Amino acid sequence: MKLSWTRLVRPVVLAVVPVVALMSAPLPVQAQSSPAARAAGMPHFADLAERLLPAVVNISTTQARPTAQARPGAPGERPQGPQAERPQAPPGSPLEDMFREFFERQQRGQGQPNQPNQPERRPQTSLGSGFVVDPAGYIVTNNHVIGEAEEISVTFHDDSTLRAQLVGRDLRTDLALLKVEPRRPLVAVPWGDSDRARIGEWVMAIGNPFGLGGTVTVGILSARARDINAGPYDDFLQTDASINRGNSGGPLFNIAGEVIGINTAIYSPTGGSVGIGFAIPTSISRGVIAQLKEFGRTRRGWLGVRIQSVTDELAESLGLDRARGALVSSTMDGGPAAAGRILSGDVILRFDNREVPDQRRLPRIVADTAIGKQVNVVVWRQRREMTLQVTVAELQEDQVAAAAQPNPRDQRQQTPGTSVGALGLTLAPVSAPLRERFRLAESAAGAVVTDVAAGSPAGDRGVRPGDLIVEVEHTEVRTPADVERLIAEARQQRKRTVLLKVDQRGEERYLPVRLAD
Repeated sequence: MKLSWTRLVRPVVLAVVPVVALMSAPLPVQAQSSPAARAAGMPHFADLAERLLPAVVNISTTQARPTAQARPGAPGERPQGPQAERPQAPPGSPLEDMFREFFERQQRGQGQPNQPNQPERRPQTSLGSGFVVDPAGYIVTNNHVIGEAEEISVTFHDDSTLRAQLVGRDLRTDLALLKVEPRRPLVAVPWGDSDRARIGEWVMAIGNPFGLGGTVTVGILSARARDINAGPYDDFLQTDASINRGNSGGPLFNIAGEVIGINTAIYSPTGGSVGIGFAIPTSISRGVIAQLKEFGRTRRGWLGVRIQSVTDELAESLGLDRARGALVSSTMDGGPAAAGRILSGDVILRFDNREVPDQRRLPRIVADTAIGKQVNVVVWRQRREMTLQVTVAELQEDQVAAAAQPNPRDQRQQTPGTSVGALGLTLAPVSAPLRERFRLAESAAGAVVTDVAAGSPAGDRGVRPGDLIVEVEHTEVRTPADVERLIAEARQQRKRTVLLKVDQRGEERYLPVRLAD
């Protein structure tokens, strides 16, 4: 099942873990593991918790939220008259929203008037967890915990509270770094190496679930390298240690008391723990936090390629021994890849002496590479390996332009063309009417798909009217005749699958298509 990233709790969805609340009283000093636990060879969880709890904090934020001008019965307005004084849940409590919604709904039902023309700004409270990584006062949390906060407060295990300033944030990994000014050095926790963590090892999570501060839960590391569609650098640790709403930003420790992950999401039908929680591994977070501390922002490497996964069928078409690496569907003009002579159709197998097992791993490897560094890139081209040299540049904010979509009614118009039965496509040369019909760019070149047979090999691969066939078996095509000729050559070579390069509304992709009998 493909999970979706959301901050709402709905049945069988992934729920980011916001909300949190109050800190508990300090635990008794000198707690010791029980003789039974020691005899059974269990980890000394009590000793570990006693040592780590002082470094885990509660983070609360306040953001002024403007409300609409008052009018009778408007949602979100302050009740007046007899309903003005109403029971209040503690700030950050899971009951707070329920109380507010109940009384606002009751007021609207009674039609009570409100104070006219009195816009207001009510504080909007968010709470979460965090942990101290530097005794000087640096604290790590999730970016979604602090949001667009105007004020950030940090409450420590001894119930003392300090105002925090935002040092920097990274939206791509959902991390943030805060700074407080303590009167004395704080208790900090060390970073661990998440890459060395093994599935089945004991882990401990500490945070503030459901407003219950300083809560310790234990479990095992249940999986690694989870992709939950949260961003381009997904590589989450999965644990069955109870992680609930409010644990966001809290640490996941190994049995040595080192931080190996930052709890950030849960998979749950109810909003509570069902034994599947996700943490950002330190292999990602440690470098991000170091950059936020030094620069106030992240500085990531950039290669300048668009890539896609290498499937078994693509590997067969390319002559690879197995599906591996990242297939370059196109390079960006002026980017490091283009300058380093990386071509569309290359498969990147190794980057800076690091293996690229799949398409998801390459963005992480490139991002972690020092800006300005010249690296060796091993690519698969024309059925053999080649080594190229590329100088890594700095990644800038994305500038995405939406491609115009063709009118579905126009797509049903019949256009004369050449039928390529082996693909199940009808193709035509690029012409002015077709440019207008499918809204093709002036620079568009190739064979235009004007019709796709139902159940055809190409249709099953997602080819649609308006797409452009620009290459067949790494050979550029301009007309339907070029496509037919290359298909005939593939048949003579007894190939069962041909590799098409297809331009789909400005995005180029390689598609392996089986030849019909």
